[in-house]
Amino acid sequence: MKGFFSRIHPASAILACLMLAGCASSPSNISLIPADKVASQTEKEGLFTQPVEWEKTRPGCEGECPTITVKSLVFPGVPVLTDLVDHALAMMTGVNAQRAPGYTTIAGFESYFWQTAGPRDEVILNAKTRYRNRYLTVIELDSWQYLTGAAHGIAATQFLNWDNGSRKVLGIRNVLQPNQYEAYLEALRRAHQRWLETQPAAREKPAEYNRLWPFQPSDNYAFTDTGLVVKYDSYAIAPYSSGQPELLIPYSELRGVLRPEFIPAETA
Repeated sequence: MKGFFSRIHPASAILACLMLAGCASSPSNISLIPADKVASQTEKEGLFTQPVEWEKTRPGCEGECPTITVKSLVFPGVPVLTDLVDHALAMMTGVNAQRAPGYTTIAGFESYFWQTAGPRDEVILNAKTRYRNRYLTVIELDSWQYLTGAAHGIAATQFLNWDNGSRKVLGIRNVLQPNQYEAYLEALRRAHQRWLETQPAAREKPAEYNRLWPFQPSDNYAFTDTGLVVKYDSYAIAPYSSGQPELLIPYSELRGVLRPEFIPAETA
């Protein structure tokens, strides 16, 4: 190995440089979250998508070989989003945190990976729409990476909240009302406490659990029909056995915190 997986970037930092400036341009009297809810995903008049799926092993390799699996999306008519998803997935691979990777696309990562990967290294990159309607497209980007000889693979997730009209990524501060970031974090703390109540280990020894796995702020949010979902990577707020925790903040707790157009009309 020549440096691949020398350090895994936290997913919450992966796309910091990709958050395009500016706020949503839609009128404040239009709710961008439809009131007619359909589970956690509304697909009425959302962006059209096409799948991109392939699996490859190192060319010329026989026996145990490193592999890459990609299940991504193309957005016909919105090439900037197609390119953004490709770039973001590439940046979710294991690289040295002290220097920029020598690639910016999945194709570039593939070339790098074949040169540096161990015999059993495996990378899975996945993009899917988590939520979409005529105004918003929320994309969940997932990576899973296994290093030869490791006890298990490492998963990471990053959300992209895309404004279909302005064609921009909406960072958390783009959707909050002015000076409401701390209120958002307080709502997230309450969601975390509710999640702890579902965890047997946290209920059994709460003080010890909170010492080992304290609450962590996160801006890795996604719109859904019922509220904001905030997802954490493995080891962020819980042991590996807990997977990637998801915390739900209902819209009812975000009145006065989110900008009005991001609150469903029936809960506003």
